[in-house]
Amino acid sequence: MEKITPTSYTLECVATGREFEDEGWTLEDRSCKTPSLVRAKYAKKQIEVKSDEYGLYKFADWLPVKRMLSGSSAPVTYKSKGLAQHLGLENLWITFNGYYPAIGAHMTTCSFKETEAYSVCARAEENEERVLVVASAGNTARAFAKVCSDNNIKLLLSVPTDNLDALWFEKPLNPCVKLIACEKGGDYFDAIYLSTLALKSPMFYNEGGAKNVARRDGMSTTVLSAVTTIGQIPDYYFQAVGSGTGAIAAWEGNMRLKEDGRFGQNTMKLMVAQNAPFVPMFDAWRADSRKMLPYEDDKARRDAEIIDAKVLSNRRPPYGISGGLYDALKATNGEVFAVTNAQARKARRLFKETEGVDIYSAAGVALSALIKAVDDGKVEKDACIMLNITGGGEAHFKEGKDLWYLEPSLTFSLTPDETDVVEKVEALFKEE
Repeated sequence: MEKITPTSYTLECVATGREFEDEGWTLEDRSCKTPSLVRAKYAKKQIEVKSDEYGLYKFADWLPVKRMLSGSSAPVTYKSKGLAQHLGLENLWITFNGYYPAIGAHMTTCSFKETEAYSVCARAEENEERVLVVASAGNTARAFAKVCSDNNIKLLLSVPTDNLDALWFEKPLNPCVKLIACEKGGDYFDAIYLSTLALKSPMFYNEGGAKNVARRDGMSTTVLSAVTTIGQIPDYYFQAVGSGTGAIAAWEGNMRLKEDGRFGQNTMKLMVAQNAPFVPMFDAWRADSRKMLPYEDDKARRDAEIIDAKVLSNRRPPYGISGGLYDALKATNGEVFAVTNAQARKARRLFKETEGVDIYSAAGVALSALIKAVDDGKVEKDACIMLNITGGGEAHFKEGKDLWYLEPSLTFSLTPDETDVVEKVEALFKEE
């Protein structure tokens, strides 16, 4: 297997169309006056997919990466039989991100967040001395922890205490990975706030979330997997959303595939779902509002506590920003669904019965939206449908294993002192 060469690309500001060079970790166009995402424009307009031994980097032509890290896996797409038959669908394709060796799926963190982590970390220079900072509600932290531990990349994670059970691993992690937490009762937004305080120190640099082209283009490998397997761009794309970044990435991948020219010219209709009662993007979309509607902090925290799919509890998603989810939904004539815990649980049981493996709550939310769409006649029985199963196979992976859990080195209050945070997190890495 040959090493990959750094991918050739430029960056483009969505709001203005200005094209410019990536300085290495550019997250936005500083000359743009309005909030806007930037996109990678790849020199190669037709993607050449490498062999499976490259893992995620089989899609390296359309990933903004400088190198290849060890241990990656790509999403696996297959044509559904059992679930499709149950729903009466003739052309349902499942893109599975997780652990299910029977179909060739080997993501050991069991989540599509691995697609982000292997892309983001490979965008960084090999000799980067600063510490990467990632805030997460759980799955993202587990993915970045695995990638950084396996590849000796310094990482500071910020996670709510209530979500620490998501930080399970097959074996102890490399000490280059450290965890801080916000106290009990905090949510993903509190973890983000804590991470922004740590970033006041020059020792650290921000992963960037949705603003990082490597994160979005890593996620878009789900669509690249589907389209290069099916041979055409699907008519519908189903996924659960917390930040909406995966759906934005799907839209961007769709645009590149149209430009490629070999897979058709249609635009996938984005069919995204939130877990009720935490549905801020559903509410904003229903009101046809680019701006998120007011959502009182305490109510948001309570709603986030109620939902099964904790990973979908982002209070400040990239929704209204230029190139964000609002634009993606408008461009694709998309829809947003609200799904209850009970509906998602039922969908998860159905998937296990019909497809043979367990799936995460968020993936259950996505499947429940598909079931609703079928019941309401919103998708044609012969339409080409992509269902993005964003996580699964955890129960399968954990069978017979003694797991190791990452414990926080420090826990802070929901109103932490900036100087205290900076001094303490710097000390964590000075001990190394």
